[in-house]
Amino acid sequence: MAFIQETAEGIILSVKVIPKSSRNEIVGTVGECLKIKLTAAPEGGKANKLLIQFLADTLKLNKSYITIIKGKTTGRKLLRIRGIDKDTIDRMLSLKRET
Repeated sequence: MAFIQETAEGIILSVKVIPKSSRNEIVGTVGECLKIKLTAAPEGGKANKLLIQFLADTLKLNKSYITIIKGKTTGRKLLRIRGIDKDTIDRMLSLKRET
């Protein structure tokens, strides 16, 4: 998947967040980004916090393994994810998109 890159520091995941949605879900891709809808508003870091929690739950990781490295104040973000490999992330995200 183009939105997942493996580096020496971990996995880099490109996401496009759609805040204030009716539910939290992965809805597919847009361009080179994974598109994720979140119920939180994009104010006071609420959407960022929920994004990290949602991905941690989805990937079955501790929240501390996921860091926003770019885009804290925009809808497009780059995340660094440690403790998991690219194939596992791809498989888990694919399953989540299908349900």
